[in-house]
Amino acid sequence: MIPIPSGGFFRGVDGLEDAHCVAGVGEIRITARTGQQLVPLPEGASYLGFIFARADSPAEVERALREAHSRLRFNIAGALTMASGS
Repeated sequence: MIPIPSGGFFRGVDGLEDAHCVAGVGEIRITARTGQQLVPLPEGASYLGFIFARADSPAEVERALREAHSRLRFNIAGALTMASGS
C-alpha cells in the first residue's frame, strides 16, 4: 500500500519506470486519479496505490517494496483554502 504523504489534489507520479526496475517488483498500480482530493490517514480512507513484489524471503520483499517506493515522486498540489470576507 502506498500511503498518502500529504493532503491536496493528485497531479501525477514520476519515477514509475525506475521503480519497476527494482529486482522483485512485479507490478505497481496507482489507483489515485488525476485531480482527486487526497486525505492522508487517519482521516482519509484510501491509498495512492499498491506495489507488488516477490522474492525468496520476507526481508527481500520488504527491501524491494521500500526501494521501489523511494523511487516514486508524487505531485500533490496543496488544498485550496477559502478566505472569509467581511
